[in-house]
Amino acid sequence: METISSTRNAVKMMNMTPEQKALAGVEHTPMNKHVHQKLTIGDAIADIVIFLILALVIVAIIYPLWFVLIASFSDPTAVANGQVSLLPQGFTLAGYSKILQDSRIWIGYRNTLIYAIVGTALNLLVTIPCAFGLSRKEFRPRRVIMFIFTFTMFFGGGMIPSYLLMKQLGLLNSMWVFIIPGAVSVYNVIISRSFFESSIPEDLFDAARIDGLSYWGYFLKIVLPLSSAILAVIGLYYFVGHWNDYFTGLIYIRDQDLQPLQNVLQNILLANQTKPGMAQLTAAQSQNLGDQIKFGIIIVSALPLIIIYPFLQKYFDKGVMIGAIKG
Repeated sequence: METISSTRNAVKMMNMTPEQKALAGVEHTPMNKHVHQKLTIGDAIADIVIFLILALVIVAIIYPLWFVLIASFSDPTAVANGQVSLLPQGFTLAGYSKILQDSRIWIGYRNTLIYAIVGTALNLLVTIPCAFGLSRKEFRPRRVIMFIFTFTMFFGGGMIPSYLLMKQLGLLNSMWVFIIPGAVSVYNVIISRSFFESSIPEDLFDAARIDGLSYWGYFLKIVLPLSSAILAVIGLYYFVGHWNDYFTGLIYIRDQDLQPLQNVLQNILLANQTKPGMAQLTAAQSQNLGDQIKFGIIIVSALPLIIIYPFLQKYFDKGVMIGAIKG
């Protein structure tokens, strides 16, 4: 009875207005009252130092990207003479015209988009169910399988055995050489498994089993809708990996129509450095135009990722804490 009476009194106190509490002799303390503390000189100095360090880090990251962008639109001679610092000088599109007039670049864009989209879809299709299975404690072989997976992160057969394997599998000069061999990234499996273990409550699985859901039903109807953050983060990791992949095309592809964008841009850069028509220019002009083409190639190759990233940035706020220790 005393417990019930004290509970009723607590409820009444919560429902009382500040005037009623004052009449009842109860001190009113606002819940959202902010405690203001006076900053000491040491705290102010520490804040200034931290701000300056962060500002330097931001400038060190952003300025090289900004310089590449403005240099790609500037007069090559002005860039070579050091006249370009914050704004373009002598606006020109000569570098981009040299790059985009080559029809191979559109073939490279098409190939890279196919490899990146199909490859990322296959990566997610394999990685996420694999990580979910390895996150289930009732799956007894999971530690052995995880050890075998982790072993491959540190030890590999090397380039020659890999080439012979691709040849025996018939993947040379095929689009599938970009997709099938890298279908699973062990690192991404570990990250996804940590997410399922730490971010999906086990009570949901118990409730799903009571409702008669199987493992696949629980995975498809409950786990996946709650995993948008990890899907976006892992998907972008895979997409960037496929987009930047040049080594696969360099080793396994001989057909020019199957070359990805990175290899096409490399060939364009080399061709412009040794192009016979460049002999009509002076050595300095040839070098300057080659440098501008380099800047343009950087922008052309990175532009799609720069456009995609802002739409997925909100998921990175959640994804960076996956597997972290939470207090």
